[in-house]
Formats: sequence, structure tokens, C-alpha cells
Amino acid sequence: MFISPETLAHDLDRLEGIEKGSVRLVAQALFDFRSTAAEIFRRERDLEADIGEDITREALDRIGVSKIEVRLFGKMDYKRARYVFNKDYAVRQALFVDSKAEKIAGQATATLQTAQTSMRIRHVRAGIEVDEPGKLPPVIETEAGRCLTTTIFVKCNYEESRHANRLSSITVAGLPNGMLQDRYNPNPQETIWRAGRNAPTRGEPFRVRLVFELLKRKARWRVQVIPMHPKPFDWED
Repeated sequence: MFISPETLAHDLDRLEGIEKGSVRLVAQALFDFRSTAAEIFRRERDLEADIGEDITREALDRIGVSKIEVRLFGKMDYKRARYVFNKDYAVRQALFVDSKAEKIAGQATATLQTAQTSMRIRHVRAGIEVDEPGKLPPVIETEAGRCLTTTIFVKCNYEESRHANRLSSITVAGLPNGMLQDRYNPNPQETIWRAGRNAPTRGEPFRVRLVFELLKRKARWRVQVIPMHPKPFDWED
């Protein structure tokens, strides 16, 4: 009944379809929750990053997804082993969703660590080619079976105010699985990355920024921007 996720390396279009459906799920959850999210952002006094994490978790819990009773590990805010059903197949998935919150000046990118991607990170930094392996495996072994790794980033873009921050929009970005490396980042010149805010000379951990516009040029559906109510949200295909 279930396809083996590693076989998707030979069926990349099907893999893209699974990831597209996952981006649709997260985008719909955040769209349905956007009014509540704006209210939470206005009233809460926690750190913005913590607020973004709460919004993502509550939105996904409200919409609900299937659940496989196994524990996933990793540096992501939301982790869920679940079933993905299609009329032609079914697959087990390890869904990882991470939340970011940043002032609107930084809404074009999301910063991440190697532990948050199964891709190799290939780009040019200060004139030097970088090829850093991601630490998430493309397929995760669990006691319930092998699960396809899917990583999605949610970015809360807000305007800062002395009295209350205002949530301006929410970006949902589906990062490709490492099996899609050659489609999205085959070499340092053809990239979706930009150097992160870390100083290698100081021994700071590796960081990189996912550039939404570069990812959209590869596949528009991978980046969805959800405006606040009452503005309409149109899925970009």
C-alpha cells in the first residue's frame, strides 16, 4: 500500500507533488488562522520568535493532520510523522515546520541551520564557493517505517511599534527535499541561498539565508505570501 520514499529519487515529479500538497496544507492552515494570528501578535508581549512558533503550532493543530505515533527529533518547531494519501499511492512523511518572525525589512529571506535541511547548501560567499551538507536525511527511519522528509518555513513579517507590533503578512516556503538537489541547487552559481548572519572567523555556527525570490523562480508554488484580513489570498501556481 505504501510506496518506499527513497524510490521517489526516480520519480521527482511525484516528489514535487507531495511537497506541493504539503505547502498547500500549511498555507491553508495559516490563512484560516490569520485573523487570530494578527490578534495574538498585537496582544502578546513574548519574543516575536516565540509568538511565531505559537501561531504555527496552533494553526496546524486547528486544521488537523493525520498522525503516526512516533517521535521525530530535530531543530524544528513543529514535527509530525503523518500519512499522505493520494488516489494512486500512500507515503509516510516526516513533516517539519519551522517558524520565523522578523521585521518587514527582512521579509525576503529566512535564516536556517544545516540541521533544518536535507539539501546541500551550495552558494558563493565572499568569492569562495560553499558546499555545506544539510544534516537532515532525505528519508528518516522510524519504528513505524521510513518517512519522507519535508521541511517548510513559516515567516511572520511584522511592523514594529512602541505600543503593539502589527503582523503584516505570513510567508510560507517549501524547501525542496535533498533528492531534488539538481533541480534547485546543482552548483554554487545556480542557487537559492545567500550567506547567513554568522562570522566564520569567530567560529560562529554555520547559517544560511533561503532567498524566497530565487526559490520562486524555480517553482512559484513553493513560496506563498498570505496577507492579513480582509485582503484576499490567491494561491500562486
